[in-house]
Amino acid sequence: MARTIQEPYIRARENPFFNGIRGSDSTMMTDDFKDSVRTRNISRSSSDLTNTRLGRAISDLAEIDVDDSSKNSATDIVLEPYGRSSSGKWSKVTRPSAFSLPVVQFDLSNDTGEAKNSRKASTSSGLAGPTVEKSYSVYKKRQNHFQIPLPHSAAAFYNGYSPQMEIVESCEGIDRLNLYLKATRDDVNAGIPGRFLHAVMGQDNCDVGSIASTIMYAFYLNETLKGTLKGNQLCTVPVINMKRAELAVHAELQWLLDSCYIDQSFLIFVDEIDLSYYDLFGSLKLVLLNGSKLPPKQEGLQSAVVEIFNCRMGDSVYSWVENVTMAQECSCCTLIAEKFALTSPEILAGQGFSRLLLSGILCDSGNLTNLQCTSKDKYMATLLINGAGRFGCDGLYQILRFKMHDVSDLKVGDLLRKDFKKWTKFGKPDGGGLRMMVSHVGMSSIGISVGQLLHEDMSTQEIISFQQSEKLQLLLVVSGYYDSKKNFKREILVAAESTELMKNLLDFFNLNSSQLPLKVLHKPGLRADMRAFEIDEVTSRRTIGRLLEEFGVTPKR
Repeated sequence: MARTIQEPYIRARENPFFNGIRGSDSTMMTDDFKDSVRTRNISRSSSDLTNTRLGRAISDLAEIDVDDSSKNSATDIVLEPYGRSSSGKWSKVTRPSAFSLPVVQFDLSNDTGEAKNSRKASTSSGLAGPTVEKSYSVYKKRQNHFQIPLPHSAAAFYNGYSPQMEIVESCEGIDRLNLYLKATRDDVNAGIPGRFLHAVMGQDNCDVGSIASTIMYAFYLNETLKGTLKGNQLCTVPVINMKRAELAVHAELQWLLDSCYIDQSFLIFVDEIDLSYYDLFGSLKLVLLNGSKLPPKQEGLQSAVVEIFNCRMGDSVYSWVENVTMAQECSCCTLIAEKFALTSPEILAGQGFSRLLLSGILCDSGNLTNLQCTSKDKYMATLLINGAGRFGCDGLYQILRFKMHDVSDLKVGDLLRKDFKKWTKFGKPDGGGLRMMVSHVGMSSIGISVGQLLHEDMSTQEIISFQQSEKLQLLLVVSGYYDSKKNFKREILVAAESTELMKNLLDFFNLNSSQLPLKVLHKPGLRADMRAFEIDEVTSRRTIGRLLEEFGVTPKR
């Protein structure tokens, strides 16, 4: 066998081989290099050949001219082969296995007004072997992120960016997840006959980590119990511990579910299923996430708790619960990702599937920077980094944070409902001594100034409408924001049921002026039962909430 002489590697771009593969014209090669090609046998992998053929196929597709552009908006989309094009953009093509050549099929269709281009690449070979199939879809973007200060990332450089389209790789894990969610929705609608309702539910402060962990842990339990005797007796259902209507005020949750291609219509929210009904007939088995106790309004279901997952070390738990998973401050999504990595690691390769778990880890750990972040969080975030896509981990976190605080599209009522707490207070009996006096006090937290909240003519009326819809005798709106000089400001807006109640509250604030020093804000157009104040010193919302709970509300007679 003739020995192959390996020439030294030349990194400089003056290398004639670099010029040859960069351009399509063979004249770019020097004569010396052509002679060397004739005398040597340069082997090329089948993946290299595949990319070349795919590039030509995509280029041919981009040249298709459609007469009526209004019927098919996909003609505005130009696909380029993988690599840097003359326009400076990057695009992605399938990289199938190196042992075979693909058969590429293109299908242009119009789906609900979005340009969609699906392409499947299936590998085939003369040798007996597995068949690998991947599909990519090209969608017209429904929104852009120009207003979000995204950090630079290597992923954005290699994956490229187009303001008009995005290329989405099929995710088998998300397909399986959507099928599971649809099946559970159908079972709940049918009443789950002959089986126990195995409900997985988190705390009532639904954030990104809580939603992601609820969906993913329910899916994990279903997959591990599938085919077993116990699994045949249970219908494992993720129950999102919030009302479906509240999802509209959480832009970060909507964006995350959409970007992961999870069908929101298949999700089950707590107001769509009567858990107390199943508990009454003894057919409820409850899995509690991210805490050792149920929220106060659901304490009546505590006897149905059979598992507690991810509670803090040292927390007191229900004594009858045997299956308890303790965690040392790490994210719940980290523990779930670890379970998938040990049982079916291949499912974590899908971008949509890994993005849901990665987002939960990043939000729970403050982008892996807060003091509670553990080494396990960082390890799992690295394992799931494909979920960040072209944004990178920093960019994904910035998008979620921006969406979380973006209230530009929210109405006043939705803004007040976004971060809202409500207390029910029981007072002394009335004059006849026949019934207890019940009062309702609420506090909403917003990230804009009181002036911005009241800038619309109908803002005051919308605040009163929200107060009446929640049956509140007293509503306190707590504002926290940064002014133009980057100084943090705290303001409050008080809406009382009557002027008498407002007077009592102001007297109470004067008695506690050392804890809550107030300065009157004069806002034109406020009613007599509404007042605005600026807090001279930075006071936490917890302190304000505690004072609000201590205030004795006297209902109007």
